[in-house]
Amino acid sequence: MLQDAYIINLSPFVDSRGYFIRLFSKDEFRQIGFNEEIVQINQAFNKQRLTFRGFHYQKPPFSESKIICCIEGKVQDYIIDIRKGSPTFLKSFTVELSEQNDLLIVVPKGFAHGYLTLTKNTRLVYFHTSYYTPGFEGGIRYNDKSLGIELPYKPKIISEKDLCYPFIENLSFEGIEVKNMNSNV
Repeated sequence: MLQDAYIINLSPFVDSRGYFIRLFSKDEFRQIGFNEEIVQINQAFNKQRLTFRGFHYQKPPFSESKIICCIEGKVQDYIIDIRKGSPTFLKSFTVELSEQNDLLIVVPKGFAHGYLTLTKNTRLVYFHTSYYTPGFEGGIRYNDKSLGIELPYKPKIISEKDLCYPFIENLSFEGIEVKNMNSNV
């Protein structure tokens, strides 16, 4: 379990036409202590299977919470708690997100995030609580052994930027603090 992170199982309304799913309701998210404003919604598309993106985060004062769902294909999603002082500091959690399982992951401020595509033509939707701010992005090397994360497959496609992120031993995470919420992942 990682403090302040959540997996939410969506409940589709199904009828003869297909289905309808509510991805976000401010009132429903308040029930888990998520009171932040969504300011940006992004979509990521990956053509190839075994594409890796991550482990990304935004540095203070532009840290962000994210709500992520996979609307096409399938990914193995990862979060890492990088909040100094957190009881789950440097612990990770993984979940499969897919168009079939109707799951959302709530990634709090102070977490790094990444995923490996398990199918070709994957599409993810991200809800962000802060605007992307160039110069305040950070990342952790995807194959850092000290994280203890074992990917199910070796990535075939990784950006040059992601390949050059530092290992944990070369990062400080100063200023990334714990914000108290209820824990559920």
